[in-house]
Amino acid sequence: MECNGDWQNRLEELRKEIDEIDEKILSLLNRRAQVAISIGAHKRLRGRSPHSPSREAQILNRLLRLNEGPLPSDSLKAIYREILSACRKLEGHVRVAYLGPEFSYTDLACRQYFGHGVELYPVPTIQDVFYEVERDNANYGVVPVENTAEGEVNDTLDMFTRSNLKICAETLLPIHHCLMANCSLEEIKVVYSRDSALAQCKGWLSTHLPSAKLCPVSSTAEGAMRAASEPNAAAIGHILAAEHYGLKVLASNIEDMPGNKTRFLVIGKDSQPPTGQDKTSILFSVAHRPGTLYRALGALQRFNINMTMIASRPARHTPWEYLFFVDFQGHVEDEPVKAALEEMRKECLFLKVLGSYPEAIE
Repeated sequence: MECNGDWQNRLEELRKEIDEIDEKILSLLNRRAQVAISIGAHKRLRGRSPHSPSREAQILNRLLRLNEGPLPSDSLKAIYREILSACRKLEGHVRVAYLGPEFSYTDLACRQYFGHGVELYPVPTIQDVFYEVERDNANYGVVPVENTAEGEVNDTLDMFTRSNLKICAETLLPIHHCLMANCSLEEIKVVYSRDSALAQCKGWLSTHLPSAKLCPVSSTAEGAMRAASEPNAAAIGHILAAEHYGLKVLASNIEDMPGNKTRFLVIGKDSQPPTGQDKTSILFSVAHRPGTLYRALGALQRFNINMTMIASRPARHTPWEYLFFVDFQGHVEDEPVKAALEEMRKECLFLKVLGSYPEAIE
């Protein structure tokens, strides 16, 4: 049996080894930072953004393939997101507009994707996110596009019909809602949150707060702000919003669907080069005749392209006609995608590529 002195000596040896490893990591991180500064100088000479979604995705994917553990993949992603973020900040300033206020789910998606090395800029509506990027008041924007429980975010899809911004990246955020208030459950008369969040918790609300008035607001964080300032009011949102706005958490994980996630898009002005693990989003319309949609989408099947989402929105200029949004795996520079899009255009009244971008790492 190992005596106490031997155990203490062994612990000190292991701690000394940790210290030596940390010194090597620190030296390598600063070496990486110096290279990033040089890359930033080259980018500035060519007028390019410090942020390269495709390059950062390649780095993360490569490291995840190389990782043999015991460090879990989720931990590796979190560590490298912050390393990439810190080095990106040394390359140049990046400003990101998002649907605010602070501690909305879009804010959390920004932090998850960009890390802490960017300036986050909250705006009140999804429309404003697009406008701020179009006017060069922000380098990028982040907007929600679909939820596993409630489907597509129509405000985002509608903005793509009248904006020329590109989709540069995507990120997936697990959504866990809590009920927050400064009163008891029995005293709640009104619940504030974004309409999609209220819908994601409708089963729980009908069981536990059947008499409460449900009031949609622009974001879950705005709901928390209102609940903090009104008597007998509650909000649905993230636990961090409760902490930030001084509210008590009355119930956690009240979403009706386990595994609830929201997909967010990073929008900007630059097209992204292929990474080998990409997704493409398109917008198109077809003539109002039998079989036109079937024939248009058939091009994807003929070239063995996997469609991951389809949604429709009314064409505002013509009653009872629709615009279709489709996501599929692949990049516009891939030969099968080129061929499929060429065939689709023959069946479409118009077709617009919204962007090819790195597929989110789950």
